[in-house]
Amino acid sequence: MMGGHHAASGAAAWVAAASTAPYALGWYPVSPLGIVSGALLTAGAALLPDLDHHSGTIANSLPPVTKILARITERVSGGHRRGTHSLLGLAVFVALAGALGEMTTEVRGFGTIEIGAGLLSVLLMGFALKALKIAGGAARSWLLAVGLSLFIALYAPENNGWLPLAVGLGVGVHIIGDLLTHQGVMILWPLRIKRPRKIASMPLVAKLWKTSGCLSLPVIGRAGSWREWAIMVPVSVYAIYGVIEGGFNALRGWIT
Repeated sequence: MMGGHHAASGAAAWVAAASTAPYALGWYPVSPLGIVSGALLTAGAALLPDLDHHSGTIANSLPPVTKILARITERVSGGHRRGTHSLLGLAVFVALAGALGEMTTEVRGFGTIEIGAGLLSVLLMGFALKALKIAGGAARSWLLAVGLSLFIALYAPENNGWLPLAVGLGVGVHIIGDLLTHQGVMILWPLRIKRPRKIASMPLVAKLWKTSGCLSLPVIGRAGSWREWAIMVPVSVYAIYGVIEGGFNALRGWIT
């Protein structure tokens, strides 16, 4: 699935889970500004699995930091669409988000600073800006990512409590999105379960169970196909609707 569509699916997942507006589930209700900030952070989290590709778009989002992280992730995860696109990878990402949320430091005059959550917010914001083609060069990307993260920290501080949820949603919808492509994902990595030879010649099995051990439900076919666009246009519209609705409610609250 294309990077922009991964980001949109992450934002839509957050809107559905956290908004109480019509057409939303409201499983984890947050403030109106939390809808906006959470959508952006979950959009970024929906790009996290692609940090396993050292020359990919995400690796170039906040250089040189993301380039270094991408090379490390690629080596540890076994390559593209392996560890980071698995159930184990999902669990690790959520655990890391939770651990970073516990990293704090005391600063005289400011009190407790949640430095871990702040660093993760900058990273996720940089991913989202890059995928949505909002960021420009490295300097502008860093400026926007840091600026938006500071805004969230000041006006939506509760985000540190639900950051692991945002990461879990984002990574989860990314894995599902790539599962629906022709290439599929190795969902049970590091286990590599090859399809048995006795059923390898069956057409349906060959489509769903790759020789590499990846599983696929190729609803959208190849990344960027017309089927992907047919699914993701309404998903993107839904995400935009939720963010705008949350933004209007936040603005209304500030005015009143």
